[in-house]
Amino acid sequence: MDLTNQLILFGAALLLVSILASVVSDRVGAPMLLVFLAIGMLLGEEGLFGIDFDDIQAAHLIGSLALAIILFDGGLRTQASTFRVALKPALTLATVGVIITAGITGGVLAWAFDLDWKQGLLIGAIVGSTDAAAVFGLLHARGLELKQRVAATLEIESGSNDPMAIFLTIMLVEILVQQPDLLAAAAALEFVQQLGLGAAFGALGGLTLAWLINRINLTPGLYPLLALGGGLAIFGGAAVLGGSGFLAVYLAGLIAGNRRLQAAQNIRRFHDGFAWLAQITMFVVLGLLVTPSELLPVAAQGLLAAAVLILVARPLAVFACLAPFRFPWREQLFISWVGLRGAVPIILGLFPLLAGIEQAELFFNVAFFVVLVSLVVQGWTIAPAARLLGLEVPPDSGATQRQVIDVPHQTDYAFIAYRITESSPALYEPINRLNLPSSAQPVALFREGEALQHPRREVLRPRDYLYLLALPRDIADLDRLFVAPSGPAYLAEQRFFGEFTLDGSARLGEIATAYGISMPSGARPEQSLSDYLLWIFNNRAVVGDRVRIDNLQFTIREIQDGRIAKVGMRIGQKG
Repeated sequence: MDLTNQLILFGAALLLVSILASVVSDRVGAPMLLVFLAIGMLLGEEGLFGIDFDDIQAAHLIGSLALAIILFDGGLRTQASTFRVALKPALTLATVGVIITAGITGGVLAWAFDLDWKQGLLIGAIVGSTDAAAVFGLLHARGLELKQRVAATLEIESGSNDPMAIFLTIMLVEILVQQPDLLAAAAALEFVQQLGLGAAFGALGGLTLAWLINRINLTPGLYPLLALGGGLAIFGGAAVLGGSGFLAVYLAGLIAGNRRLQAAQNIRRFHDGFAWLAQITMFVVLGLLVTPSELLPVAAQGLLAAAVLILVARPLAVFACLAPFRFPWREQLFISWVGLRGAVPIILGLFPLLAGIEQAELFFNVAFFVVLVSLVVQGWTIAPAARLLGLEVPPDSGATQRQVIDVPHQTDYAFIAYRITESSPALYEPINRLNLPSSAQPVALFREGEALQHPRREVLRPRDYLYLLALPRDIADLDRLFVAPSGPAYLAEQRFFGEFTLDGSARLGEIATAYGISMPSGARPEQSLSDYLLWIFNNRAVVGDRVRIDNLQFTIREIQDGRIAKVGMRIGQKG
């Protein structure tokens, strides 16, 4: 009994320490996943507690389960609209990009350390894919708002590139173990099986799960568990049949998350917290598994592998894969830099150990070393790199709370709360005189913890909480009414978008006449500003994209249903 209680206390203390450590890491700018790894290493056999954990099978089980939960949550949070600008580039990176990265990295390591080409390529395959846990965690943990095309490409790539990395790793492990004669046929069959079954199982499973959630009546608290159980069943079913469980569970989350679901808000909130728990558990366990003293002998190999991967292989793969999609060079450079490695390479590094391959410990330790370098060097510099390359955009909403309400057979409204501060633009304004968007309706006003009976007649005061119903498209206008500008000065709306706002339907000829500019090459006077900008950006325009015509700079401000609704304009110097 005492042992049971001690284990419960130890587990709870470990969870609390990990969560509190994440607060400290955020203040100093350290990637939280690195902190969790460090906690695991401190608990290990050479750390403060001396826990001897070397169960590779258990680590593989925990890592795979946690990664499935993280991918399912990532799918639930990914909006289908992001596929308009990022699906093809991301899938190209997830397939061709992984092959290029693994081939270059493996080739250099095989030459540098006199390894067999198959061993070199195996190391390249193990570290060849970006990690969903690392990418999702680091892109969303810092309050960093990236241009949609960049963020969507990174997220979709990290959620869909595991099948290629797993396929390459398994194929090379089988080559080293069995030396199959029909290599090409075996490789093709393995790839088709992993990708085809994973995609089919994920799509069918996502539709079935969404149907099931909407079909049955449960206690509200059970819907998140139903979604979780369904996601893990899809992962396990696809894997048992020989497909990619990781691809299946990501697709299932994506399909279910973009359909109307009962208790959708509860499901997303639960999975957001549970995904964090999975990340903490996974990285602590993987940190426990490694022996720090064994990393020192492979430091040279690990540093070389990380340098080749980060500085050569990843950039070449990104520029080769994104060149046909006309990504701006700044975005290609950033995507090259944010090729984060995390749990997936460590988990794939367990495959040679499970197969009993010669030098398997070397492969695992090199993979772990590469992950450490990636999290330290790349993870620590994501925000500065985004700012240096000008890829940040102002955040979408400054609302205190925001919840989408499912109205049967109607457009989805959002229930939004604003806290009125001393610097709020609407301070001391009568609510009934505010220039609210047409869809916005004030429904409640709380002052000192009490709900006022007639909110429309009140004058807003500091520390009031105002609740409104509005369509999502009007939230940006509400933010400008109730939220004081915050964050870096360069992200202030007027400075970022410009002093004037134009409608996307404005004609280029009319703009040219009004402001005395020449018609841009290839444009027509009757062409709308929206059509011209969509043509310039190959129908993949996103908020924050900029075009200069003579002394005018146009910045896309709002996109609705694939059309550019609002464009910011700044008058400045030519060039």
